[in-house]
Amino acid sequence: MKTILSWSTGKDAAWALQVLRQTPGIELVGLLTTINEDIDRVITHGVPLALVEAQARAAGLPLHVVAIPQQCPNHVYEERMSSFITDARTAGVEAIAFGDLFLADIRAYRESRLAGTGLKPLFPLWKRNTAQLATEMIAGGLKARVVCVDPGAVPGTLAGREFNDQFLADLSSSIDPCGENGEFHTFAYAGPMFDAPITFEAGETVERDGFLFADLKSPP
Repeated sequence: MKTILSWSTGKDAAWALQVLRQTPGIELVGLLTTINEDIDRVITHGVPLALVEAQARAAGLPLHVVAIPQQCPNHVYEERMSSFITDARTAGVEAIAFGDLFLADIRAYRESRLAGTGLKPLFPLWKRNTAQLATEMIAGGLKARVVCVDPGAVPGTLAGREFNDQFLADLSSSIDPCGENGEFHTFAYAGPMFDAPITFEAGETVERDGFLFADLKSPP
């Protein structure tokens, strides 16, 4: 089944890539990311497009980019995604995979948007125990940097931290270990899903739209 993976740049997407590569009957043919066309950064995570392109090269997969405006009306988002889906189906793609873990409303939305398109939605990490999954990722060699935090949910000092065992130990018990409720987001830069680590430089931690972003940039 020719499959494109929805690519946020974070640990869940990266681990979904690893799982899908080990799943019989799945042929990964690309990564799909959505960027803010005004600043060339991935939606939500805030990672620069150049680093996403570096991830795709390290994964050995073509990157498909859907660009949307910063203040994007839902109908514009859906129009542009629908256009991509039509092109993907014409090119022989059979499924789109997502790294979602347990948010039923998000899954239902994705399923509804793909209904009738000829593309099957796949959720390779669905309902995995997130504490066990986080530990499994780290033990499996995944390396990721925390690039965005919601300061209303977790301490702002977590921005820029490594996603590792100490990070998990420092989280409050009320916080999902994988940040599935939006508490934090990551940038995966090394692991078994990549043929080489992605190099980057750490920038300043800045506030945008109520979130704290530990900015990353490509090395000169």
